[in-house]
Amino acid sequence: MNKTSKRLYAALIILVNLAALGIIILISNRFLEPHVMSSSLPSWAAQLIRYGVYVLVLALANAYFLVRWIRNLLKTPVWRHVRPYLGWTLLAPAFMLLEVFMDLLQPQFMGKIIDVGVANGDTHYIVTRAIMMGIVAMLGVVGGVGNMIFSTKASFAFARDLRSDVYRKIQSFSFANIDQFKTGSLVTRTTNDITQIQNAFSSCIRMLIRSPFLFLGGVVMVFSISPRLSLVVVCAIPLLAVLIFLLLSKGRPLFMSMQQKMDRVNTVMQENLAGIRVIKAFGRSAYEKKKFKSANDDLCNSTMRAMRMISFSFPLINLIMNVTMILMYVFGGQMVFKGDLLPGDIMQFSNYVMRILMSLTMSSFMLMFLSRAGVSVRRVREVLDTQPDVSDGANEEACVTRGKVEFQDVSFRYPGSSGEPVLRNLSFTVEPGQTVAILGATGSGKSSLVNLIPRLYDASSGSVKVDGVDVRDYKLDNLRGAIGVALQESVLFTGTIEENLRWGNEEASPEVLREAADIAQAAPFVSRLAEGYETTLGQRGVNLSGGQKQRLCIARALVKHPRILILDDSTSAVDLSTEAKIQTGLREVFGEMTVFIIAQRISSVMDADRILVLDNGEIIDSGTHNELKQRCEVYREIVVSQLGEEAANA
Repeated sequence: MNKTSKRLYAALIILVNLAALGIIILISNRFLEPHVMSSSLPSWAAQLIRYGVYVLVLALANAYFLVRWIRNLLKTPVWRHVRPYLGWTLLAPAFMLLEVFMDLLQPQFMGKIIDVGVANGDTHYIVTRAIMMGIVAMLGVVGGVGNMIFSTKASFAFARDLRSDVYRKIQSFSFANIDQFKTGSLVTRTTNDITQIQNAFSSCIRMLIRSPFLFLGGVVMVFSISPRLSLVVVCAIPLLAVLIFLLLSKGRPLFMSMQQKMDRVNTVMQENLAGIRVIKAFGRSAYEKKKFKSANDDLCNSTMRAMRMISFSFPLINLIMNVTMILMYVFGGQMVFKGDLLPGDIMQFSNYVMRILMSLTMSSFMLMFLSRAGVSVRRVREVLDTQPDVSDGANEEACVTRGKVEFQDVSFRYPGSSGEPVLRNLSFTVEPGQTVAILGATGSGKSSLVNLIPRLYDASSGSVKVDGVDVRDYKLDNLRGAIGVALQESVLFTGTIEENLRWGNEEASPEVLREAADIAQAAPFVSRLAEGYETTLGQRGVNLSGGQKQRLCIARALVKHPRILILDDSTSAVDLSTEAKIQTGLREVFGEMTVFIIAQRISSVMDADRILVLDNGEIIDSGTHNELKQRCEVYREIVVSQLGEEAANA
């Protein structure tokens, strides 16, 4: 439905409800007032019949719109999160209707007290009506409290489930999906946007139920008191309606801009905290402060524009309300002098007018609030509706048992990139148990190559096979469960060292953990810590050195006992002596698994069964250390630069 259709549809709803309002007034004047309200029925029973008729007429008038709305709601992802809490969601507006009904009764008691009790000096009548007002007020409190309890329960549970679903969806994203949204934006969508939706949902089953019924009930009551004086209200309503429409049409783009600016603030903050050591080391704090100030000022200015629009509307709404009340008292006072109305009628009328105008005011701000929440809904749905670039394959039975890896004419470029492919026409086979080293200049595509094996990205063309099965046909858990990875960036999580090692295998015994730590040369420094494996690590392992983090990451990968092990420059931060010990320890388990080693040091790769030399995304040569130093000029230059001419000629 386009914008014009939506406006026409909204206009149709308004016209239908205006017609229903006219029918209600006609029924009230022709039937309810002379036959029900003036009958011998108790006052509460007559009022119940009156409001029952009002609700019935409104329900019949809006039946088509309600059915259409419910049908569309059932098709949306939101319904899946609301359905478990449907009972609470329906009880909340039911209690609110009770509060509205009690609220509409109060002015009638006040009018009767003035016209009957005060006019006749009947103290008993005044006290009796006052007690009845107190009972009605208490029932209204029960309705309000009940609505608050159930709406809060429903909204918090709804938001909890929605946030969990968004988080699970993000966990299924590939690296390309994460790159598409950016980390800061995903944080905002999972926190601030869902909070906006939660508040809107809670308000919908509170104020958006109260306002329309209070408005309609108030309009009917003022027409039943004095159709002539009601013309004052009729003139005020279109002015408020136009103001509400302008607020909504201008507010949505401003709220969208606010959320985008908030994304930017979160992204800058996240990048700053992640790289705080680099920032301080290079003395870039002043630059980062300036960058954050720019993003923060943009958010402030965007928010100020939105809030300025809202604050500008307050005086206009108050002006319309005050002018309406003045006109009502002027014309109402003249009607009292002429005997057309009683003083109690004016009090009733003024109370109902205040309720009508306040309900419209509440509706305007609620609709504006919903407009902001609508922006958040769209942003959250973008996450939920995004299909992961990498998903489970069709072969549910396929499992990695041997560790054979084949690249068949593989090319790869990063999603959204229009430049040259990062990898071009790669073809090679690695037999189970072999150790393959990958060497090349920075940017030659080494990490991109190994990222294709566990499907962190998918190849743009060609196929990557593990044990003869295309990796795209595996279930992700089956594929990745057989691959251990120590990535270029050493990432540890808040928790103990033992908890971090168990990421490789939650069921691993203490002996397995210590064996992996011994092989990775992590055991010596862990044993020197006061709490050993129970030592708590800060965020991203902040209380460890780079080399210590790398050793724990290698140990974590070994705990998994994978069929394929990928070490992506994972010993770059350790000294040569420690690296030699790690290499010795790894050779003891190499026979059990296929190993890919990415390294810059010749000493790390010279014992590999095969070395692939990459240059600009292509394999320019492959072979053993001795073969390559004889025939590959690029490899020979690396050997000479690191080990000297004598080692290259040996």
